[in-house]
Amino acid sequence: MDHIKINFTVSEFVFLGLSSDPKIQLVLFFVFLLFYVLSVVGNIIIITIIQIEPRLHTPMYFFLTNLSFLDICYTSTNVPQMLSNMVGRKKTIPFASCATQMYFSLSFGMIECVLLGVMAYDRYVAICHPLHYTVIMDPNTCVQLAAISWSSSFLSSMVINVLTLSLPYCGPNVLNHFFCEVPSVLRLACTDTSLTELVVFVFSIIIVFIPFLLIIVSYGRILLSVLRMRSASGRHKALSTCASHLTVVTLFYGTAIFMYMRPQSKSSRAGGKVIAVFYTVVTPMLNPLIYSLRNQDVKGSLRRAIRKQKT
Repeated sequence: MDHIKINFTVSEFVFLGLSSDPKIQLVLFFVFLLFYVLSVVGNIIIITIIQIEPRLHTPMYFFLTNLSFLDICYTSTNVPQMLSNMVGRKKTIPFASCATQMYFSLSFGMIECVLLGVMAYDRYVAICHPLHYTVIMDPNTCVQLAAISWSSSFLSSMVINVLTLSLPYCGPNVLNHFFCEVPSVLRLACTDTSLTELVVFVFSIIIVFIPFLLIIVSYGRILLSVLRMRSASGRHKALSTCASHLTVVTLFYGTAIFMYMRPQSKSSRAGGKVIAVFYTVVTPMLNPLIYSLRNQDVKGSLRRAIRKQKT
C-alpha cells in the first residue's frame, strides 16, 4: 500500500518548455502555431487529393494516406499543449493527462517508424518485381500491413508506459521538456530506472531499428536493380518514386534514433528538446510539402483539382 501511495504523490507535472523568456515564448508561439496549421492543412490536402484522384488509388498512396493521417494525430497530441503553455501562466499537466499524452505520442512515433519501413518494402516490390507488384501488394495485404503497423505500435507503447508509470513519482515534478515523453518522465522517478530504460531500449531496437534495417535492405536492392537498368529515363523514374520517401525517412529516423537509441546518462536534455521539436513539429509539417513538391503524380493531381475548382 505504501508503494501505491508513493506512486501517486505527484498529481501533476510542470513543464519548463523551450524557453523561460516571455518574449522568446511569444515568438515561438506564432512560429509553432504556423507550423501546426501548415501541418494539419497540408496533410488534409494530401489525404483529400489521394481520395478524389482515381490514379492515386495504389498501394503507395494508400500508405501515404496512413502517414498523412498519422502526422495529423502525432502533431495534435503534443503541439496544442505546447502552444497553451507558451501563452498561459499555468504550465502544468495532470498526471493522468501526462500519461495519456505520453502513450499516444509514443504510439504515433512508433507507428511512423513501422509505416516508413512498410513503404520502403512497397517501393522495393514495385521496382524490383514490377510484374508481380499487383499480386504481392494486393488490397488485403496493404490493409494487413497497415493494421500491423498500428496495432503493434499501440501494444508496444502500452508496455513501455505501464512500466514507466508504475515507478514511484514522489518529487520533483518539473519536466525539462515541452510535452510528456518517456525519457523526460523517467528522470523524475524516485527509484532506479535502469530496468525500465533497458526495456525502452529493447523496444526501440524492435520498433525503430528493425524497420530501419528493412528500409536499408529495400533501398539496397532497389539501387542494384536501378544500376542494371539500361534506360536513363527508367532509372530516373525509379529513383524519383523513392526520393520523397527517402527524404522523410532521413528526417524522421535521424532524429528518432538520436533521441531513443542512446543511453540516458549521455543524452543532452537541452539538445533532446530541440531534437524532439523536429520529429514532433517540423517533420509532420514538412512531409506533405516533400510529397507534393517532389512527387509528379501528386503535383499533377493537385493541379487538376485546382483547375476543376476554377471551372
